[in-house]
Amino acid sequence: MTRFIFITGGVVSSLGKGLASASLAALLQARGYRVRLRKLDPYLNVDPGTMNPNQHGEVFVTDDGAETDLDLGHYERFTNVAARKSDNVTTGQIYSKLLSKERRGDYLGGTVQVIPHVTDLIKEFVVNDTEGEDFVLCEIGGTVGDIEGLPFFEAIRQLGYEMGKQRVLFMHVTLVPYIAAAREIKTKPTQHSVKELRSIGIQPDILLCRAEREIPLAERRKIALFCNLREEAVIQGLDAASIYEVPRNLSEQGLDRQVLSHFALPAQSVPELARWDDITRRIHAPKGEVTVAVVGKYTGIGDVYKSLAEALDHAGIANQLKVHVRWVDAAANDIEAALQGAHAILVPGGFGERGVSGKLAAIEYARERKVPYLGICFGMQLACIEFARNALGMKDATSTEFGAYDDRDGRGPLIGLMTEWMRGNVLETRRHDGDLGGTMRLGAYDCIIAPGSLAHRVYGAEQITERHRHRYEVNIAYRAQMEEGGMRFSGMSPGGNLPEIVELADHPFFIGVQFHPEFKSRPFAAHPLFAAFVQAAAQRAEKEPKPAHVLRMPAKA
Repeated sequence: MTRFIFITGGVVSSLGKGLASASLAALLQARGYRVRLRKLDPYLNVDPGTMNPNQHGEVFVTDDGAETDLDLGHYERFTNVAARKSDNVTTGQIYSKLLSKERRGDYLGGTVQVIPHVTDLIKEFVVNDTEGEDFVLCEIGGTVGDIEGLPFFEAIRQLGYEMGKQRVLFMHVTLVPYIAAAREIKTKPTQHSVKELRSIGIQPDILLCRAEREIPLAERRKIALFCNLREEAVIQGLDAASIYEVPRNLSEQGLDRQVLSHFALPAQSVPELARWDDITRRIHAPKGEVTVAVVGKYTGIGDVYKSLAEALDHAGIANQLKVHVRWVDAAANDIEAALQGAHAILVPGGFGERGVSGKLAAIEYARERKVPYLGICFGMQLACIEFARNALGMKDATSTEFGAYDDRDGRGPLIGLMTEWMRGNVLETRRHDGDLGGTMRLGAYDCIIAPGSLAHRVYGAEQITERHRHRYEVNIAYRAQMEEGGMRFSGMSPGGNLPEIVELADHPFFIGVQFHPEFKSRPFAAHPLFAAFVQAAAQRAEKEPKPAHVLRMPAKA
């Protein structure tokens, strides 16, 4: 029997519902249960693929090619359960499906309404494709009281009524703030949030109270009394030094025990959290440190490169190193000055012309000064352009994404928009004038790696599968010229027409990949590319001259 846990949020946004959901799933996994996580997003966009990263943050891509909310990245990293298209739905998707059904006449000319038609589609999304799962955790985006979220709250209320408490649990995440001037913790915001939730027919079974300091027992009892809950169902969610401490912290607060108690499941066993404890030990006791400069367009917004930052942390955990990330704005005036002292340089994915010159300058700096370099997606394409221009003298080498080109030799641009490619045995196509989402190569694709290459040493395999999210490709017509000049195309699509990995042989570590390896990195299994990249940074750090020890005489009395 599949049981459903619905996670809602109140008071303010950014309380960490996604992290709480992922941590609870990890705890249930640690007790031997099968879990699946889902996200219901109330915004009207069909998906976040065309949304501004400054507003929405990272777009996380699944193996089957869905552009989803970044919380699905948390879900995967904490549980190692690969997300699917069926694990993220938006109001835009719900209404698109609803209107298509109405136009086909599926509603037989009846009046189409929010209840029951919209809520039925939401419920259909929640329960579909859940066979064999012990628990399905569904996070509802936004905050209780948001007008756009009302159909989702109504849908989960109906599911709670239809399935009963033996199959449904409601967990509400709220804020218990500390007012410094009054020197008091305040429970009123939580009380009002629960009141709002109860007004739409949902009584939370568990409250996860986010707080920056301990909530005294008296306040927890007060919350329980006013919110109609058992005292032990009011769980503290205290700030942690690392997100990977949260599963252990929540287990010590009794969250997993309360969930199992609600469903009348045995909770005598202790969850197996050894790997989480090992991660925590490695984080707090590194054997060294390195600095990685990330040169990107959105470096002022933390969530834009969420998976990337986590993958660097995972690589640090694997190497027992503290990785300091120096975020460098690609549009800055003096890129070279910003890169001074960095032990490695990374140029991530991105779209558009802004910041291109700064990224090219960073790549040239890394190539010429033998600084370990990792280029991801756009970072690989720009590595090809920089090498072609500055090492091979192809001054007009460019991408049609941001520059015009002279096609005198008939080969086309170095980087251009491919119109068709193979995915397994299926031919996929795209049009220059298609929808933005329709022009992308999305999801998992195979890559064949050349034996003896750096990529082969890193992966230890001749065939891999990685996730893609991009429109433009490196033109295979330039392969021979590039390889003759020293840039090896060490990873290719199975058909041999799409370059996936490039590298330089006469460099300590210089590699560019067309895919996004950060999406498959885990805290307990760092992605091999990131692990090798951070290891190369550590080797460079070891070669740096150490400051001479200065013996200082004690000052005279």
